[in-house]
Amino acid sequence: MQIVVVFLPFLLGIILHEIAHGLMALKCGDPTARMLGRLTLNPLPHIDPAGLGCFVFTSLFTPFVFGWAKPVPVNTRYFRNYRRDMLLVSAAGPLCNFFLALLMGLCLRLFLLLAPDTFILHSSAGNFLLQMLLGGISANLVLAWFNLLPIPPLDGGHILECLLPFRMAQKFAGMGRMGFVVLLALLAVGGLNHVLLPLVHVSYRAVLGIAGVL
Repeated sequence: MQIVVVFLPFLLGIILHEIAHGLMALKCGDPTARMLGRLTLNPLPHIDPAGLGCFVFTSLFTPFVFGWAKPVPVNTRYFRNYRRDMLLVSAAGPLCNFFLALLMGLCLRLFLLLAPDTFILHSSAGNFLLQMLLGGISANLVLAWFNLLPIPPLDGGHILECLLPFRMAQKFAGMGRMGFVVLLALLAVGGLNHVLLPLVHVSYRAVLGIAGVL
């Protein structure tokens, strides 16, 4: 049931996350994602089997849900200012997820204001919509914070690389191959729970407060 409730907003979140990267890259001069047909809401070009499997696994066995889509291809040779443009492209995805979480919070407020209480509390459709909006807020916040972890090849790793002095950035970029191993180790020992859950909890309440639900 948790998979069904979260799947649609999660899928929307990962697709728009990648589209945001591609659109920002296009704005910075790189047309690669557009030429390869990745600036589309069609989920098929974006689905990564491993990321989808991780979504199913975390839905069943962990306190939070996350996964990933195929990364949008970026050709940095088109960038006019590599560090600035790479930072903007990397930040675009997580910022899109924060925006989606807030948008779903506003939709939740409208739903609570306009829908009859009997529909929300005593119908399966009303309860499903309520849980989907709440789950969508959480899923997009998890996507945003997870991708902002300063571990390559996540967006946060690229952002940190762009902010570091040149020599330190080169050394940090060389650790990129180990990033996925670090993420798997953190997931295996539960380290991601300790990092992500407090961030998601605080931002979840902030979104509900801004939306006027709390």
